[in-house]
Amino acid sequence: MQIKQGGIAVGNLNLKKYFLTKNLKKDLPSSIVVFLVALPLCLGIALASGAPLFAGVLTGIIGGIVVGSLSGSQLSVAGPAAGLTVIVLNAITSLGSYETFLLAILLAGIFQVLLGILKAGTIANYFPSAVIEGMLAAIGIILIMKQFPHSVGYDANFEGDERFSQADEHNTFSGIFQALGKINYGAVIIAIVSLLLLIYWPRFKKLAIVPAPLLVVLAGVGLSFLFTGTSLGLQDKQFVHIPIVNSSSEFFALFKSADFGAIGNKQVWITAITIAIVASLETLLSLEAVDKIDPIKRISPTNRELVAQGIGNITSGLLGGLPMTAVIVRSSANVNAGARTKMSAITHGCLLLVALLLIPVLINLIPLSCLAAILLMTGYKLCRISLFKHMWTLGLNQFIPFVVTIVAVVLTDLLIGVGIGMMVGVFYILRTNLRNPYFYQIVKNGDKKVIRIRLAEEVSFLNKAAIQITLTSLPKGADVIIDGSNSRYIDPDVIEIIQNYKHNAYTKGIIVQLHEVKDKYDVPPLKELMYNPN
Repeated sequence: MQIKQGGIAVGNLNLKKYFLTKNLKKDLPSSIVVFLVALPLCLGIALASGAPLFAGVLTGIIGGIVVGSLSGSQLSVAGPAAGLTVIVLNAITSLGSYETFLLAILLAGIFQVLLGILKAGTIANYFPSAVIEGMLAAIGIILIMKQFPHSVGYDANFEGDERFSQADEHNTFSGIFQALGKINYGAVIIAIVSLLLLIYWPRFKKLAIVPAPLLVVLAGVGLSFLFTGTSLGLQDKQFVHIPIVNSSSEFFALFKSADFGAIGNKQVWITAITIAIVASLETLLSLEAVDKIDPIKRISPTNRELVAQGIGNITSGLLGGLPMTAVIVRSSANVNAGARTKMSAITHGCLLLVALLLIPVLINLIPLSCLAAILLMTGYKLCRISLFKHMWTLGLNQFIPFVVTIVAVVLTDLLIGVGIGMMVGVFYILRTNLRNPYFYQIVKNGDKKVIRIRLAEEVSFLNKAAIQITLTSLPKGADVIIDGSNSRYIDPDVIEIIQNYKHNAYTKGIIVQLHEVKDKYDVPPLKELMYNPN
């Protein structure tokens, strides 16, 4: 389609080509970053799960290509999850064989598809923003603390571990002190050089066409060669160890099939249900978190994500992989690297496949300390000081659940920590709702095609799901007025939904006007409400 001379319309094909080219310039460099982050995590999680190393890489490939293609999320990245390592390790042992465990993964995938069809993903609408923000900050802190030992050459704990109690009989804090006593200065130099490149290289606009993480890897490989034979030399365990495939027959021999003969085993079904529930919760938490840090503020379809994850786990069970989820570490690295669409996740899966088939020897030259530097930067961006200041300005009813979630996640694991944060968050929600009844009203003017949403005097967090569903279902091309003139209190989560909707509505041709909707509302004092006859 061509643009008419003197016209103002842009052809659909030309517009799509423009955005595709523009997005690819962001997505391709981002996919390299995600690939570099995902590779050691896939291997480390497979090792900790008692599964073949190939299974970890295979899961990353399926998560990138299969789930990435089917998912409605533009920035989420799926792969093997650290939160499932204990479940996987125990299941493989109790079920007696890896092939029987693969059947449990396949069944778990079927359960996830059913959950998506039954629209169970809407539960994500009820995660308080303060808890999600706390989870993101906690993951950032965990990345910094867990990657510090790898950055100084102490690799006793597996890559990707997020739990406070480690498999090496240490915890997160004692692991750091243990690392300080076993420093490899060659690894330290590589990590410092890597961090300097990550910080300063992007400032050189003309040179920044080469992604900083790729330069970090090249510098790390070069320095490791330079240190060989000296006191700074790295040990074998301080490098990436991807399985080396020498022929096509050897490659296909790595795949394993599920043992369908164990379909009547009760323990298989219990394991499948456990994996489906835990994987779905982690996926929904990660999806909600990624949408929060998406600079374009898109809203990912949660039910579609459960279906995509289910198909991914079915595929993984059929081919010999591990259970997968949407993973916040990989996803946040994807966002921080500047990705714009799902092409980044899909391409990272393709890169994992290429690395396994064509260049495993080269990949095994990469020091873990330079990859640790990439994760350290990702962690720093997730737990930046400005986030704490922002949460403080929202008031104690937001700041306390935020901090409690951080502490709980750091000292336990992701799901337990978020569960504790949710309980504190719900306490503050109920505390607010005891003082703030809520409703909202929609008035349509059919002649002018204007939709007016008049918010009530008090709008609570419990309105979040209903308001979000209402806004996303509004017709394209409408004018929308959101009127808060009568509102004495609007929950921060609802304000965030309204502002994100206004930010993204132009993509549907919707013009949004906010009338007296403030950025922040103070919770009315209980004393004032007690003496207010209304």
